[in-house]
Amino acid sequence: MERKELFHEGKAKRLYLTDDPHYLLMEFKDDITAFDGDKKSEFPRKGEFNNQTSAFLFNYLESYHIPTHFVQAVSDSAMLVRNLKMIPIEVVVRNIATGSLVKRYGVEDGMTLSYPIIELFLKDDSRHDPMINETHAYAFGHCTPEQMRTIVRIASKVNAVLKSFFDRRGLTLVDFKLEFGYGEGEIFLADEISGDSCRIWDKKTGKKLDKDRFRHDLGDIESSYEELMFRVLNKEHKPD
Repeated sequence: MERKELFHEGKAKRLYLTDDPHYLLMEFKDDITAFDGDKKSEFPRKGEFNNQTSAFLFNYLESYHIPTHFVQAVSDSAMLVRNLKMIPIEVVVRNIATGSLVKRYGVEDGMTLSYPIIELFLKDDSRHDPMINETHAYAFGHCTPEQMRTIVRIASKVNAVLKSFFDRRGLTLVDFKLEFGYGEGEIFLADEISGDSCRIWDKKTGKKLDKDRFRHDLGDIESSYEELMFRVLNKEHKPD
């Protein structure tokens, strides 16, 4: 598939047109950002780690009949994906209370939730991704009630599948962000599933293997992302 001109560039990825209008090339950057882009840095091979982690997990979810935009990995840091009409809503699924949930509601940090929480946020950095509900999404024309039911169903299934997956690898899926798009009359899971979009903790030590290491200046960012990739791929991690 031939890569053509740049279609869109975000904080962590670039999308390129290809010679087939149905597909895009998604390239993962080494940039890392937090707090709506106010905090920025980069580290070597981050794009590679996130691409390989995402490619494996998209393939895994497809095996459970979860439709994703993923087609195939084309290099260490890029994948071929379906060209979708993206829905500007971030869907956050929470299994353990931490981060903004603790700040908003005063619940205990690290508390296991008795039921997963699904939250919706408008994808808009300039407004700090405000929380919305389903009726906002319908009123603003972002999706239909039928599409939202599909999104919530897929998000719940992704949570069930990935919680079990990470548990078998000695990891806890704390929370994660999903994005969706539609094409040819179908809703697809899109964007990425990586240390940038998930909070993942080691079950025994509580070590964070995700972007919180960057958000909160915990250090060992590169080695933690690499460790997450190796544990997802179920390979031995041999840090330098």
